[in-house]
Amino acid sequence: MSAPISNVRPDPDPVLVDIVDYALDYQIDSTVALDTARNCLIDTLGCGLEALTYPACTKLLGPIVPGTIVPNGAKVPGTSFQLDPVQAAFNIGAMIRWLDFNDTWLAAEWGHPSDNLGGILATADWLSRSAIAAGKQPLTMKDVLIGMIKAHEIQGCIALENSFNKVGLDHVLLVKLASTAVVGQLIGLTRDELINAVSQAFVDGHALRTYRHAPNTGSRKSWAAGDATSRAVRLALISKTGEMGYPSVLTAKTWGFYDVLFNGNAFWFQRPYGSYVMENVLFKISFPAEFHAQTAVEAAMTLHAQLAAAGKRVEDIKKITIRTHEAAIRIIDKKGPLNNPADRDHCIQYMIAVPLIHGRLTAADYEDSIAQDARIDVLRARMECVEDAQFTKDYHDPEKRSIANALTIEFNDGSTFDEVVVEYPIGHKRRREDGIPLLVEKFKTNLARRFPVKQQLAILDVSLDQARLEAMPVNEYVDLYVI
Repeated sequence: MSAPISNVRPDPDPVLVDIVDYALDYQIDSTVALDTARNCLIDTLGCGLEALTYPACTKLLGPIVPGTIVPNGAKVPGTSFQLDPVQAAFNIGAMIRWLDFNDTWLAAEWGHPSDNLGGILATADWLSRSAIAAGKQPLTMKDVLIGMIKAHEIQGCIALENSFNKVGLDHVLLVKLASTAVVGQLIGLTRDELINAVSQAFVDGHALRTYRHAPNTGSRKSWAAGDATSRAVRLALISKTGEMGYPSVLTAKTWGFYDVLFNGNAFWFQRPYGSYVMENVLFKISFPAEFHAQTAVEAAMTLHAQLAAAGKRVEDIKKITIRTHEAAIRIIDKKGPLNNPADRDHCIQYMIAVPLIHGRLTAADYEDSIAQDARIDVLRARMECVEDAQFTKDYHDPEKRSIANALTIEFNDGSTFDEVVVEYPIGHKRRREDGIPLLVEKFKTNLARRFPVKQQLAILDVSLDQARLEAMPVNEYVDLYVI
């Protein structure tokens, strides 16, 4: 007979303690991280504004009960909604993730750390409006930027060496975890309360990746992060009431996260928490495409120009070889019918075919009106993905973190184009000098989708000034985005 499990309540798992001590005590002094966080903020909000042009997104927004307005509640940028922080977090999180155009982190696990902004901004705005109503000082946007840096770091450092997708769990698990820690700090949880909150995030139900993969790919992948960051706000608020936590949620024999959901394996960490992730985050600047395909799209744009210069047509193409890395093959190498926009923006062949044909790739190019072009599926059928071991190695190398793709076109007449190789996309840290001016232009374009010129200029005036933005009360900045 096996020995009974001890009912002595253990000390909290070290993973929980490390997350909480970082969230509560670590001082952010990296000017690079703060400047990058400001660029991340404007890019992320801009992505949300573009999503508001899509009814599939806007139908999910607003209060749970129509017509509800919460006094001192959080406002949702680009709308007239004022909501409780849980629902506001869902609204903001869904907006910014809808078009798959916000920042990305690629490692053993991938994801989009700016998804956490939904919970961070909603909570900071609600706290600020509540503070003013009580005659107290609001939070500033520097508090938001620091929260973003810490959420990026928690999500990204765990992702470096721990693959949740390999056990069928979606990366929004890490959004829920990081948002819980940062939101808990914002609302003033004690150390013990925050450990409880983070344990609740682990013991919670976790999203499967079903909605990201054939044959079930669907639009939940566009609101899953909103769901995760809003759940984090809820868990932090529950813990604020004194609700107990579960100290060995990871390591408990049989019933803990490791045994139930991680094949019995413990998390492994490459580096301590600091500001590494924000400093190295990948921006999606040019194309709303799953990030493992960003360099493939850049290469396809180059080949589109070469086709025109050589007087060749896509109908002349016999074969396209895509030399790529393992993660791209596992996630976006997709054959057969594509059923909806969510299916198409996770298919590397589709994301190459459209720019080869049209010389562009926009969010609208995933819609049915473009997808019905028969040339796209003809080209897709002529593409083959081949893993390059060095590309895969460089993808995981912390000093490189490349996302390489290389395309070779063979024509019906036997001729070929030279292979086009792109190792680092325009949003990579190694291309910041070229990328940030384009990121600012992307933000300007997205502001113009929603606001009159005077309002656009007011937002830009403070958003591009690091010192002014950091000093501005959160509620005043959010008010700039109100319709």
